[in-house]
Amino acid sequence: MLIALVGYLCGSIPFSFLLPLLKGIDIRRVGSGNVGGTNVLRELGGYWGALSMLMDGLKSFIPIMIARYVFGITTGQAMMMGFFACLGHSYSVFLLFRGGKSVSSSVGTFTAIKGYFVAIFFAVWLPLVLITKYVSISSIIALYSLAALGFLIVGLDFGLWALAIATLSAYRHRSNIKRLLNGTEKKTDLIGSFKKRLASNKE
Repeated sequence: MLIALVGYLCGSIPFSFLLPLLKGIDIRRVGSGNVGGTNVLRELGGYWGALSMLMDGLKSFIPIMIARYVFGITTGQAMMMGFFACLGHSYSVFLLFRGGKSVSSSVGTFTAIKGYFVAIFFAVWLPLVLITKYVSISSIIALYSLAALGFLIVGLDFGLWALAIATLSAYRHRSNIKRLLNGTEKKTDLIGSFKKRLASNKE
C-alpha cells in the first residue's frame, strides 16, 4: 500500500498546472481546460509544453528509479507504483481529483521499467503527430502499441499491466475520441508551436 500511495502522490504533482502559473496562467481556464502538456503547448508554446511533458514524465520515472535502485523494490512493485502515478496524474488530490490524460506519466513509467520502450513510443507517436496533427489519437495508438509489444516480447503480466495503463489514458481521452468522430477535434502543429515561440522571442 505504501508503494501505491507514494506513486499516487508523486503522480498527483500537477506540473502542467504549476508551470503555467509561473506566467500567471491558470491552464484550467484556457484552451481545452485540460491539465496536460498538450494544452500547455497549444496555449504557451512548444517550449513550455515540452517542459510540462518532461516534468510530468519525470514525476513517475524518478520515484520508480529511486525505489528500484535504492530501496530494491521488485519489478512488480515498480509496475504498481507506476500505475498509481498515472492515476495520480489523471486524478490529482491537489486539484480536487482533476488532472491530465496520463500520457507523459505513462511514458515516464514505461521508461523506468523497460527503458527501450520510450524509443518505441516516440517512433510511433512522433510520425503520427507530425502527419495527422492529432496528439490525442497518436498518444492512444502509441500506448496501445507498447501494450501489444509488452505481450509479445515481455510477457503476459507486463502486457496486461501495459494494457491497463493504455486503457486508463484512452478513457481519459474519451472526449477527444468523441470530437475525432465528430470531426471537431483540435489539431496541434508541433513544429509550428516551436516556430511561433521563436518568432515571438525575436520581436
